[in-house]
Amino acid sequence: MMQGRFGTEFPDGPVLQPTIILVPLLGFDRTGNRLGYGGGYYDRTLAALPDARSIGRLPALREKLALDLVVVNAENASHGFGLSPAIATSLLQGGVDVLTLGNHAWDRRDLIGHITSEPRIVRPLNYPPGTPGQGSVVVELADGRKALVVNVMGRLFMDPLDDPFRCMNELLNKHRLGATMQAAIVDVHAEATSEKWAMGHMLDGRVSLVVGTHTHTPTADHRILAAGTAFQTDAGMCGDYDSVIGMTKEPAVTRFVRKMPGERLQPAEGEATICGIMVETEDATGLARRVAPLRQGGLLAQTLPDF
Repeated sequence: MMQGRFGTEFPDGPVLQPTIILVPLLGFDRTGNRLGYGGGYYDRTLAALPDARSIGRLPALREKLALDLVVVNAENASHGFGLSPAIATSLLQGGVDVLTLGNHAWDRRDLIGHITSEPRIVRPLNYPPGTPGQGSVVVELADGRKALVVNVMGRLFMDPLDDPFRCMNELLNKHRLGATMQAAIVDVHAEATSEKWAMGHMLDGRVSLVVGTHTHTPTADHRILAAGTAFQTDAGMCGDYDSVIGMTKEPAVTRFVRKMPGERLQPAEGEATICGIMVETEDATGLARRVAPLRQGGLLAQTLPDF
């Protein structure tokens, strides 16, 4: 083990095979240890992975669900603190096409060098010029179609980065849905619902899906906006909902009640709910045809897309 930020130990041994794909905010290994936060959305059918018990099952699930592109927000996939190169490699080799990040992008310093040589890891677009890595990537699907994946981070109650709205406008001046790309996914890693809504409306008709990550709580507002873009304020958490955003209840409650540091927070180890969003897109335009949430397992009301 090696010491990390805030004295937290990072695993420094062999990469563990997770029992739950990180879709979209919390995953555990076979012993119940938290792997971290993530977000999953996929196009041409963008879908959560139901009953995914290991990365090794992802290829079969892709075939069964006819998934053309798998995108996972893995900003905290390294035991809750950023993303390590080893875990990034295991996810990408396991069938994930693109990994997006967020405000914990640099919790693992060893990712800084790795991200410059791995274009499939996308950090927020609105980091300052000169930041390692890139904020978007165009991936070519198996049939030759192209999809743009973008990660932006909000500024309300978050780090004061560059303007995500300006950055998105500049990027989409170069990439046109239905012309230079056949699909586009935007992961808005943000705290404020208003900021996510505003981004969705600004991008309506210009991308296939705008979906929020970061809050650990699935919202019930999935819909297709007026000009054809699928939207959901937050995809939610993949983890135990008998918790405080995935962590054991008692220490978290004590911190709020006593206003003092206490027992170190630990991941809740009950049955996880897999949350996600499923979108089917139009081949000609790249816009959304249908959208539905997916929640399976655990405490939340169960729902599966009917298409």
